[in-house]
Amino acid sequence: MRILELKQIVRKDVPIYYRRLFSATAVMELLNKSSEYHVDFSIETKPTGHKEISITVTDPIDYPMLPVIKELKQFVDKLDNNGGLPG
Repeated sequence: MRILELKQIVRKDVPIYYRRLFSATAVMELLNKSSEYHVDFSIETKPTGHKEISITVTDPIDYPMLPVIKELKQFVDKLDNNGGLPG
């Protein structure tokens, strides 16, 4: 299982400056087959500077959710650190 890309990333307008909400399409390789799933995720910056990432996969996946969520969180964190998310 691996995340290939996040495409069609849209930032939702939220008046709280330390919380950013997004929706996207995740392209994942599951069981040697590439599939697309709709995901919603948020990045909240705590007062200590720590980022808390929450992921919700809205489409049903025929794969255990725990490793999918873990990989998506790492992928979103890398994307955010490299400036790959819409501002």
